[in-house]
Amino acid sequence: MKPHLKGIILAGGLGTRLLPLTKITNKHLLPVYDRPMIYHPIEMLVRAGIEEVLLVTGGHNAGDFLRLLENGEELNCSLRYAYQRGEGGIAAALALAKDFAAGSPICVVLGDNLIERDIIAAKDAFLSQSRGARLLLKEVPDPERFGVAVLDASGAKIARIEEKPIRPPSNLAVTGIYFYDETVFDKIARCRPSARQELEITDVNNLYIAEGTLEFSRLEGWWTDAGTFESLLRSQNLIAQRVQRPSRASG
Repeated sequence: MKPHLKGIILAGGLGTRLLPLTKITNKHLLPVYDRPMIYHPIEMLVRAGIEEVLLVTGGHNAGDFLRLLENGEELNCSLRYAYQRGEGGIAAALALAKDFAAGSPICVVLGDNLIERDIIAAKDAFLSQSRGARLLLKEVPDPERFGVAVLDASGAKIARIEEKPIRPPSNLAVTGIYFYDETVFDKIARCRPSARQELEITDVNNLYIAEGTLEFSRLEGWWTDAGTFESLLRSQNLIAQRVQRPSRASG
């Protein structure tokens, strides 16, 4: 019997790159074509059969998520909430989900990540692992904006990950979709704040690399975040095309 997989969506932050749009609302509540941005990661998890979901958010607009999403029933999930005070990085936000995870494996999605297809194949591959983590990688034209994965000589393993490098060693971006076993919270506790005074998810992933338990899948179809004006516009256009011309079924 496969272990029960829970979903976690991280939707905090101040969204300063999208000011003034985010002056009076959370970035993840902005519209992306015909639905609020936050609908997309929820639907991604539900399509993969992950229906027990925790949404981590913060700031002055956290209550708006509850008014919009309520208990998640309209989106076919059971939705719970956690509140993050201040900003401490992705890993710090994820640490708030420890009690919710309760020893279960988890799928973590950043709230501004949108994809064309689904994560079902990656989920199944992760659940077939005996332990560890699995990341989804995607070739991008601007890898300096992301964590960048460097593969080993065989091309089958991630040798290291560099966080937003000035000179990217590859064009393989670590997307904001992560699968972790129950040891992720112990690894977060071992991390120390970076120069940005944040707990970096890249440091967590590199701890999995060090123990030899980090695997990866390549994300098929398009992928984008929606954290800048350019990527938000790209998201709008891609979702509009998908709605008007549904993509072919996932392979």
